Amino acid sequence: MTASLLEVEDLRLSYRGRGLRVRPKEVLHGVSLTLAEGEALGLVGESGSGKTTIGRAILGLARPSAGRIVWNGQNITYADRKERRLLARDIQVVFQDPYTSLNPSLTIGDILTEPLVARGAKSADARRTVGALLDQVGLPSDASERLPREFSGGQRQRVAIARALAPEPKLIVCDEPVSALDLSTQARVMDLLIDIQRRTGVAYLFISHDLSVVRHISHRVAVLHQGELVETGTADQVTSRPEHPYTQRLVLSSPVADPVEQEKRRNARAQLLAAAGQSGSPSL
Repeated sequence: MTASLLEVEDLRLSYRGRGLRVRPKEVLHGVSLTLAEGEALGLVGESGSGKTTIGRAILGLARPSAGRIVWNGQNITYADRKERRLLARDIQVVFQDPYTSLNPSLTIGDILTEPLVARGAKSADARRTVGALLDQVGLPSDASERLPREFSGGQRQRVAIARALAPEPKLIVCDEPVSALDLSTQARVMDLLIDIQRRTGVAYLFISHDLSVVRHISHRVAVLHQGELVETGTADQVTSRPEHPYTQRLVLSSPVADPVEQEKRRNARAQLLAAAGQSGSPSL
């Protein structure tokens, strides 16, 4: 993991307010981060922190007001539609909700064939690739003949992962990919993502509000708070020995099974919140 694959430099992004006289609201305040080939970078923060907005900007779904997004040395900050179609071969996405991210009227085979045919694959070759993709994500071969509604949430997310893998991308933006799943299904999908990365070398930008989930999959972690990057480091360092008070509060907010330990965390978090209030810092 040495070559730089993605660079986000001093990224700023504003959303227009409602009404003619309402000023645009800046939601990203100069965020910079890098992602190497084959790396999993966890991007974590509470709701409204701007983490999903970063993912949308990288995918071309949100337009930055300043800064740069560099992909393999190419500035893609304001790439047009033609450039984005070409970039889609290398940059794919897995969205949060497996129930709405798949077309309910298409069979799984049609959903997975579509991006392959768009790249110019022949029908027979596409069908063979679909079979390999289903095997790769642990779904039976007859799944290609069935509709999304015939599958559980975890299985649908496996289909979404297979669709993202179809063009053999270098990066997959995973936007809260397991938050809509139950805990046991979360674990299985996470293990699948780790196994796929081990076998293919694909890089992940893994967006989540849950530090325990991010720790499981990430090599490095970046913590976002109110549109600003407050801490970065290895997954172990950020989740076990956080330095920034906001990250410390995030860690202490994660529930644990031991009631005694949970009580200690609750008291420690209360002390941090009290200290933040005295200093005038925003609280979690």
